[in-house]
Amino acid sequence: MQSGRGDGEDGDNPAPIPVKLVVAGGFGVGKTTLVGAVSEIPPLTTEEEMTVASEGVDDLSGVDRKETTTVALDFGRITISDEVVLYLFGAPGQNRFWPLWNDLALGAVGAVVLVDTRKLQEAFASVDFFERRGIPFVVAVNIFDDGYQYEPEEVRDALVIPPEVPIVICDARDRALCKNALVTLARHAIDRTPSELT
Repeated sequence: MQSGRGDGEDGDNPAPIPVKLVVAGGFGVGKTTLVGAVSEIPPLTTEEEMTVASEGVDDLSGVDRKETTTVALDFGRITISDEVVLYLFGAPGQNRFWPLWNDLALGAVGAVVLVDTRKLQEAFASVDFFERRGIPFVVAVNIFDDGYQYEPEEVRDALVIPPEVPIVICDARDRALCKNALVTLARHAIDRTPSELT
């Protein structure tokens, strides 16, 4: 297997290996916030103001104070080393934007499924999406001030998550906790890689 690196002009500075990760989850769960918290560059967002046109289309229960929403994707970057760069793609949460998920997941090494325990039922579709495609994922339980704090194993039982899938507690506003979720995902994806490819 080739490394995916291309040599620079002088042959001494190989291009870093790009690693694509997806941040997914339901509407208003904190995906844009997470990408912004960890990105080393100002994140590219496609946030638009919510208007009355979304009433009756988007379920605003639990996120009634939300004023903007992602309509395409969020994008951020983290340089791990001279050899590896992570590219983060945040997926839009509303059902009407789900056709974009197939494009965003193409070539992804893994995904973080961000979960809001106040709307746990919305996580099933995200978990199912990555399970069906065989894409390694971790579940990151986002902390909300007005949400009940469940233990990871309680979330695992509620979502029927297989025991090999990591579940972490995460605050999408906290860079360190978000990075921990990404590191956990990277380790999980490596563990899922066939040994002949590593």
